[in-house]
Amino acid sequence: MVRKHNLESLGSVSNAQAERLSNVQGILLDMGADQLEPRPWQLEASEPSAVELTQYALWRSTELTAEELLGALSLLPAARAEVDSVEVGLIFVARNEGLTWAQIAEAMGFRSPQACQQYVNRLSARQDKRA
Repeated sequence: MVRKHNLESLGSVSNAQAERLSNVQGILLDMGADQLEPRPWQLEASEPSAVELTQYALWRSTELTAEELLGALSLLPAARAEVDSVEVGLIFVARNEGLTWAQIAEAMGFRSPQACQQYVNRLSARQDKRA
């Protein structure tokens, strides 16, 4: 039940990690995560994202065993990769709409446009390594 894109975003995972991911995804979906309303931008048949599953695990954490909590923690790298992808996408759109690096840097809390650009370059490089 491990979704292909989750494993790809994690790079190389051990068999034990893959099994843990599969187990925790199945458990969270069985606990009700499969009933989460799809977002308007998602295909209706899509499963919850790693971000949604980690949030759901936190919400239902009192019902999870220690092993299930470890499984939820193992979803964090995939969730982080999803957030990185959204961040790069929003910045790309902002630049495409004519926003300056200075405007983007200010909105994101960077001290300079150069620091923001360097951050985006590092983020993009990490995504390229995952691909």
